[in-house]
Amino acid sequence: MRDIFRVNLGVKKHERVLLFNDRVSEKEDLPESDEERRTKLRCLAILSAEIGKSFCKSIIYHEYPAAGSHGTEPPPELWELAFGSKAVEALRKENLFMPILRKTAGDNVIKNAEAIIKKYKDNAVDCVIALSNYSTSHTRFRDFLTRICGCRYASMPLFEVSMLEGSMNVDWKALAKRTTGLAKEINKAESVIINTPNGTCVSFSKKGRKALSDTGILTKKGAFGNLPAGEVFFAPVEGTANGKLVVAWGPTRQLSGPMLLTIKDGNVVDVSGKDEYVAYLKNKLAERRENGNIAELGIGTNNAAKRPDNILESEKILGTIHIALGDNSSFGGKVKTPFHQDFVFFRPTVTLIYKDGSRKNILKAGKLICVT
Repeated sequence: MRDIFRVNLGVKKHERVLLFNDRVSEKEDLPESDEERRTKLRCLAILSAEIGKSFCKSIIYHEYPAAGSHGTEPPPELWELAFGSKAVEALRKENLFMPILRKTAGDNVIKNAEAIIKKYKDNAVDCVIALSNYSTSHTRFRDFLTRICGCRYASMPLFEVSMLEGSMNVDWKALAKRTTGLAKEINKAESVIINTPNGTCVSFSKKGRKALSDTGILTKKGAFGNLPAGEVFFAPVEGTANGKLVVAWGPTRQLSGPMLLTIKDGNVVDVSGKDEYVAYLKNKLAERRENGNIAELGIGTNNAAKRPDNILESEKILGTIHIALGDNSSFGGKVKTPFHQDFVFFRPTVTLIYKDGSRKNILKAGKLICVT
């Protein structure tokens, strides 16, 4: 864990670090294996906060009841710790805070909130280590911290100790070179076609959207990424995705049978399959239409990542792709919703289509052939 402070974030002695965890809430009914995993994650967060004391001026540790899904805004008390009480008080006074937490805020609300956050940005923490079960990556909380306040942000949902000797034990320079090279190639394209051996076939437009690199080197002002790292990702143009996704793996386990997602005009219009996860996903999609948005395409670039049963690591496996549903507003998209869920796909063939109509495979049956 020391390298997260020293290498990945480059924490300095004069800086303030916020580290948080979301404990199991009363609303959650978890199997024993998940209870055990969550307990281990909480213990790791507490230990990390102790380790961090030797690297920075102050480290703030906070726990809050889990929100229940990835992409949900964290509670007000975490906002106060991150941005300072004056910023949150000003957001409340202007009736901006609750629409942001509920992800119902329009462009004017966001614009006014940005002005307030900017005014009080010097009160914000310097770094965040998000050791929560549910991801805060795709939240306005994270976006304001990194984009406006210049905070460096390591998002580590579902993190497990084994990753320290696995996907975190990587040549970071080589990973960064591979990842940025792939992003550069993808950014030349206007649309993408994806096929997998088990039946996934989907296409969408990338026109006007920028592919971003998650390299694990978070030392620059405003840097944000996952740890473990290793992916190129972007938000497909809303309304352009069509096809089907055949999902074999859920976020933390292999499904008992394939789950079929039918996609039309950018949204999931049907979910079928026999695994119990199907019912959960149907419920989430019924809550808000935006939850079915094809939000993200990511391509894994981490050669040390191996585990297929934890989405934090599996989406980084070199030669895999992942496709997410829900919110994409924090990385170039237009959809705001308190839900973001990734699904990983193995042995994909990814074809880029350029402005002149020419095509190029960058992945073929899971082999990266664009960059080394």
